Amino acid sequence: MKKKKICFIAQFPPPMHGLSKAVETLYNSNLSKQFDFEKVDITNNKRFLRNLIKIWKSKADLFYFTISQTRGGNIRDLIILKLLSLQNKKCLIHLHGGYYRKLVDFELQGWQKKMNYKAINNLAGVIVLGPALKSIFQGMINEDKIFVVPNCVDDVFLMSDTEFEEKVSAIFQKEVLHVLYLSNFIRSKGYPEVLEMAKREKERVATGSKKRLHFNFAGKFFEDSERQFFESYIKENELQEFITYHGIVDGQRKKDLLKQSDIFILLTRYPNEGQPISILEAMGNGMVIVTTNHAGIPDIVEDGVNGIVLSLDNKIYINTLLNNIVSIFRDNNATRMIINNRKCVEKKYKQDCYITNMHEILKLILREN
Repeated sequence: MKKKKICFIAQFPPPMHGLSKAVETLYNSNLSKQFDFEKVDITNNKRFLRNLIKIWKSKADLFYFTISQTRGGNIRDLIILKLLSLQNKKCLIHLHGGYYRKLVDFELQGWQKKMNYKAINNLAGVIVLGPALKSIFQGMINEDKIFVVPNCVDDVFLMSDTEFEEKVSAIFQKEVLHVLYLSNFIRSKGYPEVLEMAKREKERVATGSKKRLHFNFAGKFFEDSERQFFESYIKENELQEFITYHGIVDGQRKKDLLKQSDIFILLTRYPNEGQPISILEAMGNGMVIVTTNHAGIPDIVEDGVNGIVLSLDNKIYINTLLNNIVSIFRDNNATRMIINNRKCVEKKYKQDCYITNMHEILKLILREN
């Protein structure tokens, strides 16, 4: 029997980020043995016309399309969706974020908004990252065509059971706990607040207390101004002994950083946020999570169960947050949270779970006429 062909219209790495990593994981999975995969890499917009030609000529049975959440990107997406519609091609879109509906309803001109509603209504299906994000497409497409597929932790970045057990047993013997910020350096992701936490920790130590926390940062700077702000803050406040910047990490360097860290922090208000893979990686690698109730995060992190979840409706008080983090470890709640996180990832967010979920949706849509 001839294999069904699926064409990926998506962003592939480089650069490496949550969306491109998820696409790469699916494309390189064992599903490529059951389906005939081909790809149109839309990362570089300079290749737009060439990509349109490839899409037009493709004989795929299904087009898997990761859509944008920007005005310009949306125009590109509408052109692609129109091209597929003219050929009566079946298309499944995957939204790796939480901003699309706000973009369409509040930022686009009337004609562009109408085109989005029409294009979405004609799709074979849409995928979101969590139940909290299903509302993005409600009213645009039938409810039974809205699917949920959470992100996953790639097997390569999941510590072994032995490593996890050793980490749990040793955590209360550590004099200094390691805090990790692993994300792009965008202010709405919350990295300035983590810098302030390091400053407050230094001030506390200056009064004669022992150092409790060391702050590790890793990720990409997209703007020189962000790098200058970050470096200047550290220099002006003399935080070199409290902060380590690891650059852009992947492979073994990333595995080592996940293994050594005890607390993961992402105080995000980023408008395009979906379901951060970095949080899932931290959960699977023995960390307490400190984050916000933003976008799809409430689907994966619960206050008091996984760690600390702050409401975006309230101001973040850094001293209070620091005290709450330390008290979790002092009161022995950290072990419970760390074990909860590990079990949660093993049950719902491992790589094979992601591939299985995607496989079921692909089979369902390809069966439909």
